[in-house]
Amino acid sequence: MNEVKVIEVFLNTLKVGRIALTSDALCAFEYDSSYLDTGKSISPLILPLRKEVFIAKRNPFNGGFGVFDDSLPDGWGNLILDRYLKSKNINPDKLTLLQRLTLVGSCGRGALEYRPDYSKSTPGDVLSLEFLAAETEKILKTKYTGTSLETLYNYGGSPGGARPKVFVNMDDKEWLVKFKAVGDPPDIGRIEYQHSLLAKKCGIKMPETRLFEGRYFGVERYDRTPQGKIHTISAAGLLNANYREPSLDYESLLKLCHILTKNMEEVYALFRLMVFNVAIKNRDDHAKNFSFQLINNEWKLSPAYDLLPSSGFNGFHTTTINNHGEPTENDMIIVAEKVGLSKTKAIQIIQEVNEIIKFG
Repeated sequence: MNEVKVIEVFLNTLKVGRIALTSDALCAFEYDSSYLDTGKSISPLILPLRKEVFIAKRNPFNGGFGVFDDSLPDGWGNLILDRYLKSKNINPDKLTLLQRLTLVGSCGRGALEYRPDYSKSTPGDVLSLEFLAAETEKILKTKYTGTSLETLYNYGGSPGGARPKVFVNMDDKEWLVKFKAVGDPPDIGRIEYQHSLLAKKCGIKMPETRLFEGRYFGVERYDRTPQGKIHTISAAGLLNANYREPSLDYESLLKLCHILTKNMEEVYALFRLMVFNVAIKNRDDHAKNFSFQLINNEWKLSPAYDLLPSSGFNGFHTTTINNHGEPTENDMIIVAEKVGLSKTKAIQIIQEVNEIIKFG
């Protein structure tokens, strides 16, 4: 693959800045002067909007910034990308951060784009979900590098998360459709779909979800609109927090929400999501499973995603509540009070969510 020394970062069509690497392979970023005059920080806590060359730390993103790490594939996406590169006689272990970002190009999560753009993935009209599911299983269980690998790479883009997934166009909308991973129950798609409907009943902001062909869970992309892409960044990206192990407490997450959105209704919405995660035993609530979006120059909590029962880190919540991985209702109330929420309203939310989940 061609050497890349500098890449340009765009927010939709607006040039944001440029990235280079230091001599010890740390990410160096600076905003474009025109963006300083007209734009808004793409990562307010780590990359404030000012004229400066920002140098990333080595950890937790191997010399990168969290906001750009959000664009990179993870889990399944890395498996597909690395195997695809090897099929083209390219050693993925030799790629720099800049080269990997150029492979994301204009196809990453949210609205950030990277140039030069060497991306290949574009959502396509679905060939056959059953066929794609069978091919993903083949890749997961073998060292398969056949012709379907490129098809899955083209459909796969750079999605995060461990489970296999593809981007497809259906009914004039872009969908992310998930398939079964090794170790998942056979009806994992139906389980996630049912919990997405339950979340909506509990008052949690959700994107549209569907159960395709009765077994494949699909979610409409909430970072895409007819007007353009929406800048989206995870809590891990905002805080440069390690999402592969416990690194946050919900108290910090709720405070982040308040600092960023300046809207207590958004904080209550995140508190409701926390209560829902506890109620359904969704313990895989790591720092990349919460995101914020820049909409009309205001930060908002993104629609919720990845909501289903899961074991988490050693069986505990990955994001602790009042520093407890096995929280009680009292822990949730204590956290609510610490971040300035009404105790009465917090108790009401807990009761509402638990009642809906109990009776469906």
